[in-house]
Amino acid sequence: MKLYISPGSCSLSPHIALREAGLTFDLEKVMLATRKTEGGVDFALINPKGYVPVLELDDGQRLTEGVAIVQYIADQKPASKLAPPAGSFERYRFQETLTFISTELHKTFAPLFNPKTPAEYKTMSIERIGQRFDYLSKELAGKAFLMGDTFTVADGYLFTILNWTNFVGIDLGRWPTLKEYHGRVASRPNVRAALEAEGLVK
Repeated sequence: MKLYISPGSCSLSPHIALREAGLTFDLEKVMLATRKTEGGVDFALINPKGYVPVLELDDGQRLTEGVAIVQYIADQKPASKLAPPAGSFERYRFQETLTFISTELHKTFAPLFNPKTPAEYKTMSIERIGQRFDYLSKELAGKAFLMGDTFTVADGYLFTILNWTNFVGIDLGRWPTLKEYHGRVASRPNVRAALEAEGLVK
């Protein structure tokens, strides 16, 4: 398998998932400014949508959209418990969590990285993120991970989003539960390995 990434972006989530699942894979960086892969290929030929992540399977099929990719990865190694069993109610609760991260956090952060976003809109986005963080702090109280005591690919996704607070002026210290959670996930060897591979830590 090959995962197309842009370091530090949302593609960090499936990168973490692949390492946690113990799967063999290659990484290929995409320069989003030029829309070229590290190997010089026009990224539009890989993903016409124009963004990462993209997981290319050994048979040549390509899967896009992070939420779909991380579930596919988890299902390749059910024993890893990176996702609840398909068809169980816990799986739907897990999908509910992934959807929340995707739509209520990920997409709310996006305008903060766009220099053309009006300051007023950025302020509104930060306020909304704060409300979502308030909710997550309550949900994580007394739990090691989002789904309880077991790390899942949802945690890799939330960790990726929480990392972005470092670049947009949001102090995670305002939410001690989230800050502790972020540190707990960051200490996992596979998470550390993914961060090192993307040049995000030394």
